[in-house]
Amino acid sequence: MLVAVAIAGSVGAIARHALGVWHATCWPQLPMPTAVINLAGCFVFGFCWALADGRWSPLVSTAVFVGFIGAFTTFSSFAFECHELLASRRWWWFACDVVGQNVLGMLGVAAGLALGGLLRSR
Repeated sequence: MLVAVAIAGSVGAIARHALGVWHATCWPQLPMPTAVINLAGCFVFGFCWALADGRWSPLVSTAVFVGFIGAFTTFSSFAFECHELLASRRWWWFACDVVGQNVLGMLGVAAGLALGGLLRSR
């Protein structure tokens, strides 16, 4: 189990880094790459949960949810970026980050669950 989590976690960390670099390259003017990563992670979590529910072994479920998604999304980075936005008095971006990640994250989970549920029922 630990090896599966470690392998999936390393893949999740690499994916997180790659998406962060891609975001910074494509949209350097947007100061919230972790928002993109966390929102993508929320969707992936909901999607995988809908597909996995009762079908995946505990090993695969733990590797995906704890390893991959756990390494892919990072609340600590979110908190640090919020601190930096506050410290630089970027109030609008701070508000967008806090509200957007929470509201859109919940919508991402719901959308992932809905899509995964549709694919699972086929």
